[in-house]
Amino acid sequence: MLRALLLAEGRRVTLLDGDEVRQHLSAGLGFSREGRDMNIRRIGYVAGEITRHGGVVICAAIAPYEAARREVQERVTAVGGFVLAHVSTRLEVCEQRDAKGLYAKARAGILKEFTGISDPYEPPEAPTIVLDTEILAPDEAAMRIVDHLRAEGYLASPATDQPAAGQS
Repeated sequence: MLRALLLAEGRRVTLLDGDEVRQHLSAGLGFSREGRDMNIRRIGYVAGEITRHGGVVICAAIAPYEAARREVQERVTAVGGFVLAHVSTRLEVCEQRDAKGLYAKARAGILKEFTGISDPYEPPEAPTIVLDTEILAPDEAAMRIVDHLRAEGYLASPATDQPAAGQS
C-alpha cells in the first residue's frame, strides 16, 4: 500500500521485504541475536546505498533490537532522510492475524528464538511515527506515513503542487 502511494507521487521506490532479504541476502544467518542484527545491518547497508543514489526505500522487516535500529538509522541519515515507523500491535493481535501459523509453531516450541515469544522485542525508544494497527487499517497507516513525509518536506503538498525540498 505505501509503495503504491509513493509510486503515485512519482518517487522511485524499493521495497526491502524482511522475508525476501532473508532468503536472498541473509540465508543461513539463523535467528540468534547476532543473526538478526546482521540481517538488519545488511538491510541498512542496502537502504543506505539506495538512499545515497536518490531512491526511496521501504524496509519491511522485524528489527527487534534498539541498538541495531539505531545503527541503521545513523548509517542512512548520513546520506539522506530516515523515518522509523513503529507498527505497534499487541502480541495477542499478531497471533490472531498470523496467516502463516508461525506464532502457533513458536508457542509449541517448533520455532526457536521467535520474536515476542521466546526472543524479546525492544520497542523503539524514539520512533518517528507510531502506527497502531489495532485502530488503523493498512491504507490508513500508509496515508499517515505519506502525510508525515509531506509535513517533513519529502513529498510535495497536493494543494501547492510544488516539488518537495531538494526535488526537481
